[in-house]
Amino acid sequence: MPGADPLADPEAARAALVEAVAEAGDIALRFFRADPRSWTKGAAKSPVTEADVAIDVFLRQRLIARAPAYGWLSEETQDSAERLTRRRLWIVDPIDGTRAYMAGGTDWSISAALVEDGRAIAAVLFAPVSREMFSASRGRGATRNGVPIRAGSRTDPAGARMAGPKQGYPAVTTILADAGQVERVRSLALRIARVAEGTLDAAFAGAGGNDWDLAAADLLMHEAGGRLTTHAGADLVFNRPKPVHGALVAAGAAMHQPLLARLASFVPPPLAERPA
Repeated sequence: MPGADPLADPEAARAALVEAVAEAGDIALRFFRADPRSWTKGAAKSPVTEADVAIDVFLRQRLIARAPAYGWLSEETQDSAERLTRRRLWIVDPIDGTRAYMAGGTDWSISAALVEDGRAIAAVLFAPVSREMFSASRGRGATRNGVPIRAGSRTDPAGARMAGPKQGYPAVTTILADAGQVERVRSLALRIARVAEGTLDAAFAGAGGNDWDLAAADLLMHEAGGRLTTHAGADLVFNRPKPVHGALVAAGAAMHQPLLARLASFVPPPLAERPA
């Protein structure tokens, strides 16, 4: 039908994202461990490389060409309030975990999602070094390299495999201290994907994560049967005027509520009992 949206079906959007992000991964690998030019941006002095910018340009051109009526939000593109007028928009992080990328590590990823009315309906997360392509579409489940994934069914946080910030969140620090194994995954999106596939039982994110860090990972978690919420248990909403989120917790459905209960009930020990 003339004028019909070719990406109206979330599965069609997922396929378009997989194709585009796979090519973006090739761009990233051309610069990887090749001393790309880098600089810092913003008050936080966040690092940026020429690879971030090249991927951003490529994905914007490719995805907007597929759906010119959709909005755009990316870490490496200046934000515009125009996106708020769009029911659907692409949300992209060209390289999530730029510090890991610059250090030659493997724990970085490319994250892209299509959001409709504040929630992701198609998502792709690609870890180029390990060639892991995570993808999901609303109501169709989540996969890793085409194989369905499922978040874990563990219920007890004690002894679980977790990842998250070790400083600044006393309740989270206490939970991580009881974990059986604590992993370091510098890409926030990839950290959450590890929960979606069951490699980790839970993961935490400090306040300050942005839509581009979280939109794709959120759909992966949901479609894999897990939960990604605020510490109060609220779901994430994307494409708001300020695309920034508070502290978050990701876990399989069975462990999510026990973790929320521990976060809510945390009472710091008396000063005399705290470690020096």
